[in-house]
Amino acid sequence: MTILGHQRILELLPRLNAQTLLFTGPEGVGRRAVAQWFARGLNCSQGFPPCGHCEACRQTPPADYREIAPDLETKGGKRARAPQIRLEQIAPREGEEGENLLDWISTYPRYRVKVATIDGAHLLNESAANALLKVLEEPPAYTRLILIAPGRETVLPTLVSRSLEVAFAPLPEALLRTLSPDPEVLGFAEGSVGKARWALEHPAEFAQLTGRAEGVLEALRTGPAPTLEALRLLLELEGGLSYLSRRLRQAWDPESPRYRQALQSLAEAQDALEGYVSEDLVQTLLALRLTRLSP
Repeated sequence: MTILGHQRILELLPRLNAQTLLFTGPEGVGRRAVAQWFARGLNCSQGFPPCGHCEACRQTPPADYREIAPDLETKGGKRARAPQIRLEQIAPREGEEGENLLDWISTYPRYRVKVATIDGAHLLNESAANALLKVLEEPPAYTRLILIAPGRETVLPTLVSRSLEVAFAPLPEALLRTLSPDPEVLGFAEGSVGKARWALEHPAEFAQLTGRAEGVLEALRTGPAPTLEALRLLLELEGGLSYLSRRLRQAWDPESPRYRQALQSLAEAQDALEGYVSEDLVQTLLALRLTRLSP
């Protein structure tokens, strides 16, 4: 298993004895890939780096590895505005079926160590976080737990205090150029290998995202109504608002008060959508604000 970058972290992890690690850093920078690499190394017959050939290394997903992440869709099949990791993913809950983290770690590993990754520890709801805290207080000796979050400040202090932070930084552009020299892909990635690979593996979707963002910038010159229509199209796509903020930084002066106010408007719109405020209301207000701020 090849990891792009993060050599210092790969050298450090095998020497750490902490049972709970907190991987912080930007989305797509490689935290999940390193968590899987770590799980393979812990169970590899030859240790670190994992050999890739022994019985444990050949398991896909890695042997004795479990990943828990928030549901990105509602039960009705729509994209969740505010994804959460729920209690039943962490501990048993009456009326809910399916294996949970507590049940999984209560059984011995097939090889040496069980590794559980909570991908989105900042998205644990209150009951799930409380259940996870009990796991962190007395984890079985054969387990390692990895929490993944944007930053330590986004995770409950009670969880942070029981974890050892491992901070991931964006990858240098020179490394990402080994994947693609395309400046549009590199600009979109912003140091994230996950974003770069997504753009390369989904060229049609990437072109749609860039095209709709350009449509918003063009509509801003003509008024609120065209901007609203363009925003509606862009917000149908995952990550539309965050990509628009990057395009605004390129199109506007990033030092200007207008740009800072636009970023604030985008952040408020994202918070409102996650709070289940009416989509039409959020989009209309955002269109008005961006049109007013447009140079």
